[in-house]
Amino acid sequence: MEIVWIRHGEPERIAPGSGVAADPQLTAAGREQAKRLAEWLAVEEIDAVLSSPLRRAIDTATPVAEILGVEVETFEGIVEYDRDSDHYIPTEELRATKDERWTAMVEGRWDEFGAELPEIFRARVDEAVNAIVERFPGQRVAAVCHGGVINVALGSVLGIPQPLWFEPGYTSMSRMFASRAGIRSVASLNELAHLQATRRVRD
Repeated sequence: MEIVWIRHGEPERIAPGSGVAADPQLTAAGREQAKRLAEWLAVEEIDAVLSSPLRRAIDTATPVAEILGVEVETFEGIVEYDRDSDHYIPTEELRATKDERWTAMVEGRWDEFGAELPEIFRARVDEAVNAIVERFPGQRVAAVCHGGVINVALGSVLGIPQPLWFEPGYTSMSRMFASRAGIRSVASLNELAHLQATRRVRD
């Protein structure tokens, strides 16, 4: 079977101190990214669309499911490691400003900002991947989720120990082939053609 791992579109920024778990919706740019993604995937035979329960993932998965004529199914196993954080600062901002949270994120010190520990997160994602493979043999499934989930899922296949080793673009696609016998391979990484190929026409 094939899992098409999709990162959500660009979400709104939520500053620290909200006091509740941050669950941002997509920006206008993020909604446009999701629309282009859906149009690009319309020609593929996708049997199911799974989504993290967070809004930015559901908002990205919904136009994909609608154009394919299937329902979005939320799947708890592919939610991000920092789901309980009271803020959402885009990773590109954290990196550009050399924020201490960026260093903690890359080094796996996730407990410093109230997130799951990397080893717990990896075990959860590995279990989720196994569940998807077991449930959808011989099918193609789109799994709309988050950068951390995609890093760990693909890193487990490639033997990369770091929990975060690349930055998936917004609405990027990365493809994994997997069998119930345990054979796994990565077919593509960080596909963004749906944004580049349609940019000139849209602009």
